[in-house]
Amino acid sequence: MKTLDEIKQFYESQLLGELRRLETQRKQAMRNSFIVFAAAIVIALVIGGIFTAASGNPIALLIAIVIAIVIAIAIGASVSASLSRGYKTEFKEKVIGQLIRFMEPGLSYQPQQCITQDVFRQSDLFQQRIDRYHGEDCVSGKVGQTEIVFSEVHAEYKTTSGSGKHRQTHWHTIFKGLFFIADFNKHFNGPMVVLPDTAQKLFGSFGQTLQSWSGRGELVRLEDPEFEKQFVVYGSDQVEARYILSTSLMQKITQFKQKTGGQIYLSFTGSKVFVAVSMAKNMFEPAYLSCAADFGCIQEYYQDLALAIGIVDDLNLNTRIWTKS
Repeated sequence: MKTLDEIKQFYESQLLGELRRLETQRKQAMRNSFIVFAAAIVIALVIGGIFTAASGNPIALLIAIVIAIVIAIAIGASVSASLSRGYKTEFKEKVIGQLIRFMEPGLSYQPQQCITQDVFRQSDLFQQRIDRYHGEDCVSGKVGQTEIVFSEVHAEYKTTSGSGKHRQTHWHTIFKGLFFIADFNKHFNGPMVVLPDTAQKLFGSFGQTLQSWSGRGELVRLEDPEFEKQFVVYGSDQVEARYILSTSLMQKITQFKQKTGGQIYLSFTGSKVFVAVSMAKNMFEPAYLSCAADFGCIQEYYQDLALAIGIVDDLNLNTRIWTKS
């Protein structure tokens, strides 16, 4: 993977010209949005004035002004959203795509695609019913010897309250963030999941009892106190679970959690490792209301990509200490 200095050189030699062109396009789109907004207000006010003159009712002028503002906001917002989508799509294709290919030539980028809901389900990390699912920014290919794919994912379930006309739908996030899959180069005898240990943090020693009631399978006891403070492990094969979760790998997972600062979920299923990293932000979304041409923005995209691509090194996946049977 490329260093930050190499990224800066690439930015200056390859990206800066494209970024300046896109910045000109962004400013023009902002001007067009303002013109449409202003024109919508003028037209609505003229129509309102004609209506007021015809009706002879001064209250109609106030109503016309309110209607004009509402219409102008709606039209302006619609046009602005359309221009924004066009700018963001081109930005991702021309800038983020180039950046990914420069960092790892073996990777490809599909900004409109994401890991499918069926594959997300196969990880067995989140067992809630999914009522709404979407994502974007799919990256796939090879890093060294390891096949990977990752994307942003947002999975939700819904609840309702009230009845009749007062019935309301509430959406709740199951997971939002980076979802990563890699070939582990080993067929597992059974699934194993590594989850944030919320029960023990909340309830202390009684939390261990709650963990065993989770319905996730057999609780795996490990010998790394720091790891066990952060995570709880369930697996169908105790011997294999301890074999896979070596002291070195547990330390790497703990360090990876510290680096991300978010909740980390892992599962080892089939011959793949699934990693989910909770994130509030959209990783590769360019700012529409501010300039995205300076190197600070590119550095942030680089750091997000380095986090995702770096999972291969963080979990030592290219070492190939196992072979598939």
